[in-house]
Amino acid sequence: MKTAEDFLSGQVLLIDKPLHWTSFQAVNKLRWEIRHTFNIKKIKVGHAGTLDPLATGLLVICTGKMTKQINTFQGQDKEYTGTFVIGSTTPSYDLETDIDQIFPTDHITADLIHQTPEQFIGDIEQFPPVFSAIKKDGKRLYEFARAGEDVEIKSRTVTISEFEITNIDGNNLDFRVVCSKGTYIRSLAHDFGKALNSGAHLSVLRRTKIGDFNVENALTPEAFIKGLTTK
Repeated sequence: MKTAEDFLSGQVLLIDKPLHWTSFQAVNKLRWEIRHTFNIKKIKVGHAGTLDPLATGLLVICTGKMTKQINTFQGQDKEYTGTFVIGSTTPSYDLETDIDQIFPTDHITADLIHQTPEQFIGDIEQFPPVFSAIKKDGKRLYEFARAGEDVEIKSRTVTISEFEITNIDGNNLDFRVVCSKGTYIRSLAHDFGKALNSGAHLSVLRRTKIGDFNVENALTPEAFIKGLTTK
């Protein structure tokens, strides 16, 4: 059982973020529970890489003095699994917004689907989704998007080291990707659809690894909280 001193000295917590939670909510929940359980007045708690509310999976959360390692963890490669839906797009590139365009898929073969990821291996230029938390002129991009305002978005260089389609079920394509910091899987879905001469959006996303940390070793927030008081 961990003590107050353990958390203040610094812990790396592997948390499996539930669907619809924000990363901020997860950090706040754990911080409150740690402070409440051990009667700690103040403790630093932070995460090493945001997950969207519609994504699940690995959050690396650091406490106390280990928060100094957050930038190191953030810079490590990440692995994701999930599902692309081909034949349609959404403004947010995922299920946050409704489908806005339908595209033909009759020309898309299984061979084409399995060959297309090769186009994305290595350093690529990627445009972040307009529905993202990146700041421009002091505002989040999603603030411009929700207000219906056009905004110029600059591309960024990201690295895709592994990318494969693991299963095809009609228009649903399961994938696995290993990528660098700053990669938007939603944008990868959008660009993948374009590469098929069609459209695509992200319907499921799960982060499975950050560096050597694996979601298989992570706890749900509920399990972590229960463990705080279990002797």
